[in-house]
Amino acid sequence: MQNTLKSAVTFTGTGLHSGAPVRMVVRPASADYGIWFRRTDVTDRDALIPARWDAVVPSKLCTLVENKAGVSVSTIEHIMAALAGSAIHNALIEIDGPEVPILDGSAMPFVQAFIFRGIREQAAPVRAIRVLKSVEVRDGEAIARLDPADMLEIDFRISFSDAAIGTQSRRLNMANGAFVRELSDSRTFCRQADVDAMRERGLALGGTLENAVVFQGADVLSPGGLRHADEPVRHKMLDAVGDLALAGGPILGRYTGDRAGHALTNRLLRALFADPEAFRLVDCGPQTVGKLPGVGVHRGDLPAHA
Repeated sequence: MQNTLKSAVTFTGTGLHSGAPVRMVVRPASADYGIWFRRTDVTDRDALIPARWDAVVPSKLCTLVENKAGVSVSTIEHIMAALAGSAIHNALIEIDGPEVPILDGSAMPFVQAFIFRGIREQAAPVRAIRVLKSVEVRDGEAIARLDPADMLEIDFRISFSDAAIGTQSRRLNMANGAFVRELSDSRTFCRQADVDAMRERGLALGGTLENAVVFQGADVLSPGGLRHADEPVRHKMLDAVGDLALAGGPILGRYTGDRAGHALTNRLLRALFADPEAFRLVDCGPQTVGKLPGVGVHRGDLPAHA
């Protein structure tokens, strides 16, 4: 069955790139509504924006969706990952600015709030996207690929010259609470040189050592160090879960990312949906629903420091 929240949840913070204060309310929605954003600060045109792959427009360092009236919301990947990883299929996200608050740089504050507020089952079947054949896109050395599988699996690899990051890889079956337990608390990361360069271009104005893991060579500059030895690759997997959630339903397939980012994952979804023989929409029976990300999550699945 589909799920929504039992009642609304409010988040306040600043945008990672804009540094502007923002208030965001995630509200319950009816069955088959899907996920939509509404810009409450926009009153002169259509303020509703679909959280969907075909509403994504090119942007720097994050995922941004925009409606036909030119109204947009950016840095949506963490809230989308939290919704997908908590098995929330229907929600209206009201926000009074153009960027989702970064909070601690992970999806954990969102997931924690959802689980504590409670999730309500709805009398409608979950419609999933079953991958029928392999689809792959490339950009230089970066690769994103979808292969047939019974449930969502994520296989990711990254490689950085910084000794503190290096080469990392991880593979996870995303059934049940794996996202919450293994990925939800992994924070966005960057190198100090990248931070300096972004700020010169007017980006990352809301970034701090408290909402991102900052590396410099062999050193981790953020207080408290890493939450996981391989936190960077786990965060990349978190981002992939959020970007894949823009498919409009759970994906039944194996996602492989090698140095992939937001733009490449969106290109992968576009390639998937451009080929009618590559996927099929299916109503999930009880056995399949039991394998979906987030089904049955509870407080005990939250990371110890949540």
